[in-house]
Amino acid sequence: MEFIAHNLAPIMFAGLICFLLVGFPVAFSLGACGLFFAFIGIELNVLPEALLQALPLRIYGIMQNDTLLAIPFFTLMGLILERSGMAEDLLDTIGQLFGPIRGGLALAVIFVGALLAATTGVVAASVISMGLISLPIMLRYGYDRRLAAGVIAASGTLAQIIPPSLVLIIIADQLGRSVGDMYKGAFLPGLMLTGFYALYVILLAVIKPQWVPALPPEARTLREDNGKSGVPSLLVLTAICTAASIYVAKNMPALHTWWSGEAVDKVALDETIVVSMCFGVALAFVAASFNKITRLGLLSRAAERVTFVLIPPLLLIFLVLGTIFLGVATPTEGGAMGALGAIVMAVIRGRLSMSLLTQALNTTTKLSCFVVFILVGATIFGLTFQGVDGPLWVEHLLSALPGGQLGFLIVVNIMVFFLAFFLDFFELSFIVVPLLAPVADKLGIDLIWFGVLLAINMQTSFMHPPFGFALFYLRSVAPAKEYMDKVTKKMIAPVTTTQIYWGAIPFLCIQILMVALVIAFPGIVSSGLDKAEVYDLDKVRLEMEANMPAPMEQADPTAGMPGSEAPAAEDDPLKAMQESLSQDAEKKN
Repeated sequence: MEFIAHNLAPIMFAGLICFLLVGFPVAFSLGACGLFFAFIGIELNVLPEALLQALPLRIYGIMQNDTLLAIPFFTLMGLILERSGMAEDLLDTIGQLFGPIRGGLALAVIFVGALLAATTGVVAASVISMGLISLPIMLRYGYDRRLAAGVIAASGTLAQIIPPSLVLIIIADQLGRSVGDMYKGAFLPGLMLTGFYALYVILLAVIKPQWVPALPPEARTLREDNGKSGVPSLLVLTAICTAASIYVAKNMPALHTWWSGEAVDKVALDETIVVSMCFGVALAFVAASFNKITRLGLLSRAAERVTFVLIPPLLLIFLVLGTIFLGVATPTEGGAMGALGAIVMAVIRGRLSMSLLTQALNTTTKLSCFVVFILVGATIFGLTFQGVDGPLWVEHLLSALPGGQLGFLIVVNIMVFFLAFFLDFFELSFIVVPLLAPVADKLGIDLIWFGVLLAINMQTSFMHPPFGFALFYLRSVAPAKEYMDKVTKKMIAPVTTTQIYWGAIPFLCIQILMVALVIAFPGIVSSGLDKAEVYDLDKVRLEMEANMPAPMEQADPTAGMPGSEAPAAEDDPLKAMQESLSQDAEKKN
C-alpha cells in the first residue's frame, strides 16, 4: 500500500494505457481511470475527498468555453462545401489546367487539397472528396497506384495543419493560448508542406515519368474554339494581379494613412498578406466579369473558368481567416461566418437541399459530441492526475533528459510519433498536450511554437500504416474490385490496401522532415506571429519621474492680496520621500 501511495501517478498512467489496450472507448476510459484512482487515492489518504467537489465546476467550465464553439461551425462549413460540389469543380478545372504536363493531375490534387484545407478544415471530407473524384481519373490514364493513393491521402491531411484546423483549436485551448496566434504560426509551415509534396511529384516526373503521365489530347476539354489551350491569357492575368498585390503590400502604410486619416508607419505582416491577396483576387474577378459581360474576348475560356472557380473558396478563406487575422472576428465568430458563407454558396449553386443540410448537421453533432465527451473524460483524468502530483512526476521525468530543450523536443516528438500509431489527434491533444505543456513552458519554449510543432507531428497519425485514418477513408472509396472504366471502356485493376500503405510512406517521411525543419529553424513558425514590443522599464520610470507634476499646494486665503508672496516650489516629491525615509531610519538607529 505504501508503494502504491508513493507511486500513484505512474501507476495511474499505466492503468490508462491498459484501459486503452483493452479497446474501451477513449472518453470512458479516461473518465473511468480518473474516478477509479481517485477513490484509491482517497482510501490511501493521498487525495482529499473535497477534490472531487471541483469536478462539476470543471465540467461546467467546458460548457462555458466559447473557443470550442468553433469546432461545430468549421465542421458544418466543411461538410456543406464538400457536399455542394465545390471540390468537384475545383478538381475538374485545376486538373484540366495542369493535365497537359507530367504529374499534372497529382499537382492538381495537392493544390486543391490545400484549398479545401483552408476552407473545410476536415480531413475526412477532403480525402473522401478527392478519392471519389480524382482517383478514377488518375487510374484511367495510367498513374502509379501507390503514388495516386499516397498523394490523395497526404493532400487530405493538409486540413490538419493549414488553418482553420480543428486540431489547432483544441491545442490552443489546452495550452491556454490564442487560436488566432496558433493559426498565424501554422500558416507558413502548412504552405511549406504543400510545396514539399509538389516538389516530390515534380521529382518523380523527372525520375519516373511513366508513373505520372500527362493527360492525352483527347482528354483535354478546357480549350478554345481554335484548339489552343488559352494558358497565355491566364498567365498574363495572373502576372497583372500578382503585380497589383505586391504594389498594395508595399504601400500598405500609405493606404492605412489615407483610409484612417492618421499617420501609420507599420502594418502587421498577416494583415498585409490578407489585404494584398484580396485585392489581387478582386481585380481578377472584376476583369473576368467585365470580359464575360462585354464579350470582348480579352480573356481565354480557361482564364475565365479558373477565375470563377477559384473565387468562392478564396472568398471563403478571406471571410474566415482574413477576419481572424485582421482582428475583426474571433475564431468562433469566423467559424460562424464561414458556416453561413458555405450555406449561401450552396444556395447560389443550387445544391442546398434539406437532405444535404440534415446529413451535415447530423455529422457535425456526432463529431462535436465526440470531442466534448473526450474532453469531459480528460478533465476527470486530469483532475485526479494533478491531485496525485502527476504533472510533477512528468516534469521530473522529462526535465532530467540530457540535452536541455533539444533533448526534450526530440524525445517528445518521438513519443508523439509512436503514440499516433494508436491514438488520433483528438486523444493526443486531450491526454498528452496538458502533460507536456508545463514542462515546455518551464524550459522556456514558446507554447505557440510548441503547439504548431505538435500539430505537424500529430498529422502523421492520419498517414501511419496500418492505423492511419486518412488511409481508412481512402480505402472506403477506392475500388476494391476490378471494374470497367466508363470513358475508355477498359478494365481497371483494383487498388489494394498494400498499395495504399506503400504510397503513404514517402509522404509520411516528408511530414517527419517538416518536424525536423521546424525544430532546426524556429523562425518558420515565429515569423508569422506579431512581434511584441519590448519596453525598457528603466527608461519608462525616468520618463514618468520627469513628467510627474508637483503636488497641489493647499489654497492660501491671503493669496492674491497685496503684500502676499507665492510659496516656494517644493523639490521633486520622490527625492523628498527618500530623504524623509532616510531621516526616519537615522532617528530609529
